[in-house]
Amino acid sequence: MDGFRIGRKGSFLEEVHFDKNEIKLLSRGDGVEVLLQTIEKDRLFFVYPSDNANVMEFFYILSGQLVCELDDQKIELGPHDYYTAKGLKNPIHFTALTDITYLWVTTEQTFVHLSKDISKLMSMVKEVEKKDRYTYMHSDRVAEYAVKIAKKLKLNTEQLENLSIASILHDIGKIHIPEEILNKPGKLTGEEFEMIKKHPADGAEMIKETYYGEIAPIIEQHHERLNGSGYPRGLKEDEILLEARIIAVSDTFDAMTEDRAYRKAFGAQVAMDELRRLTGSHYDKVVVDAFENILREEGRI
Repeated sequence: MDGFRIGRKGSFLEEVHFDKNEIKLLSRGDGVEVLLQTIEKDRLFFVYPSDNANVMEFFYILSGQLVCELDDQKIELGPHDYYTAKGLKNPIHFTALTDITYLWVTTEQTFVHLSKDISKLMSMVKEVEKKDRYTYMHSDRVAEYAVKIAKKLKLNTEQLENLSIASILHDIGKIHIPEEILNKPGKLTGEEFEMIKKHPADGAEMIKETYYGEIAPIIEQHHERLNGSGYPRGLKEDEILLEARIIAVSDTFDAMTEDRAYRKAFGAQVAMDELRRLTGSHYDKVVVDAFENILREEGRI
């Protein structure tokens, strides 16, 4: 019948799928979209302020448990709980305690931006993780650290959103590096290291023409160091974006505290001591101080 549609279980208009996370567009019309989203356990996610103060977003939890960080409180939510955002001033941070599924209704066009680019980009991140067995979930951990630092430094909404996405995608350029180099247990040759050094610029190039093009410089700069010893361009100090300096600290800490092909993981205190030793020459003191405070608050050091 005209003006009426029945949707069967499992049906949808369109779907974006990356790893174990997915967003399904169930219905749309007159600027309203109804989506079904599934998020994997331990993933971070956000509700961001909209550029349009009149936009309303409604989220109804169907299954699973999550924690919402609101005004320095941690509030657990579960099935049949819901939350609404309208006229939001600051992003709201969530963590999935289990796999979760929720219904998401928004009064602005959202899915078209996701479906255009994110599925392709996230599939590449997944391919990198398949090639390099030591980086599984690395990008997620880097994103978690980076977002915590950004919140501690009170970055604005746009910076926080860009940093979150850039952290997830920062190693996407490794898709071009052979698996045997990524997993080599011994020291890299000069030629092999030159290949590794291309991944930030390659990743930035892959991002430039997408909906997320504005984060390309962050990805390109995440291996730059304050004294100019980094790559690919040897940038120094304030030539390096703050978001890239945050990822640099987060990335280095995670690399040191996880097993690698050539060594076992270091403890959090050892990794923090190394970051502190290189503060000022490689890493931004403000960023390192903020991260150290976070680790102390969490009892990790």
